[in-house]
Amino acid sequence: MAREIDEVWIEEAIARYRRIETLRAQFEDAVRAAVVTVSSPDDAVEVVVNAAGDIRAVNLRAPAQGRPAADLSRSIQAAVTAAADAARWAREKLYAETFGDYRPLEES
Repeated sequence: MAREIDEVWIEEAIARYRRIETLRAQFEDAVRAAVVTVSSPDDAVEVVVNAAGDIRAVNLRAPAQGRPAADLSRSIQAAVTAAADAARWAREKLYAETFGDYRPLEES
């Protein structure tokens, strides 16, 4: 017994795959381009990070001058931790914006 091939379903699946690939590429570009800036709680350190988690800059601000190394180290750690959280938040927001209206396959 031969199976019928549903040409329309195949064409829709191909179109859907192409659309997902386009959205994925747009998402990846947006993740690399989205930049978030955070500061340590004491405002001594500023970290600039993109949504992919790549640190773009670490800036020491006026409150960092003349501080003991241990204090400055804690400020840097706090700022980097905040930057990681901010990158994750930005990535999740971009994902929701990019794929939020796209129905999963099982809902078809």
